[in-house]
Amino acid sequence: MNSDSQFRVNPPPDLSSDTWVEDYNEVMSVGSLNSTTRTPDQTDIGYFWADSGPILWQNALRYVSLNYLNSVGDAARMFALADTALADAQIAVWDSKYFYNFWRPITAIPAGGGNPTLEADPNWQPLINTPNFPEYPSGHCGVSGAVSHILGLFFGTDELTFQMTTTNAHALQKTRTFSRFSQAEDEVINARVFVGIHYRTSDRAARAQGLQVADWVFKNFFRPIGDPRFGG
Repeated sequence: MNSDSQFRVNPPPDLSSDTWVEDYNEVMSVGSLNSTTRTPDQTDIGYFWADSGPILWQNALRYVSLNYLNSVGDAARMFALADTALADAQIAVWDSKYFYNFWRPITAIPAGGGNPTLEADPNWQPLINTPNFPEYPSGHCGVSGAVSHILGLFFGTDELTFQMTTTNAHALQKTRTFSRFSQAEDEVINARVFVGIHYRTSDRAARAQGLQVADWVFKNFFRPIGDPRFGG
C-alpha cells in the first residue's frame, strides 16, 4: 500500500440509524454468553473462527498448495500474494480501528447503545472474551476478505474446494470444508457476530476493505511475465 490510510473504510453507522439498531439488537441476541437464539451449529462456527485469522489462513494456504499446485514457483507466488494481502489488510484494518475508535458490544450494550429506542443490559456478556482494541472494522473479516479474494484472483475462479483447521479447543468441528473462497468470507462474517464481539456492518465493511487490498496487491505485485492481464 502507499499508506496505512489508503483503504480506510467509511465511518461506522450513526447511533441514531436503523442500521445501528439492527446491528445492536442482533449481536445482543445471538452473541450473548447465554443466548437462547444462537443455535449449537452457530456456536460451533463462532468457536471455530475464534482463532488467529492469519493462522487459520496459513493452514488453508498449505492445504491449497499441497492439493492444487504442482510447481514450486506457483506455490511461492501464491503464498507471496496471499501473505502480502494479509499483512496489508491488517494494516488497513488497524488504521481504521484507531481512526474511528468504535465501541464493542460489551461496552455498548450495558450502556444502551447511545440510542433511547434501544434496551440496555448491564449484565450482558459475549460468548468469548472481547479483544482489547476498537471494534470497527473487523480484523478477521478484513484478513479473510483479502486472502480469499486473492486466491480467487490467483486461480481465476471463486469455486475451489478447500479445508481449514482451527486450534480453538472449544470448537467441536476442528476442520471445515468450503466449496468456494467466498463461502469462508460469508461464514466469518456470521461467526464474529455469533461470538458477540462484532456488529454485522463492521464485518461487511472489513470484507469490502480486504477485497480492495487484494485487488491492489494482485494488480501491482508478483506479476507473472507474459500474463496479458498485466500488459505483459
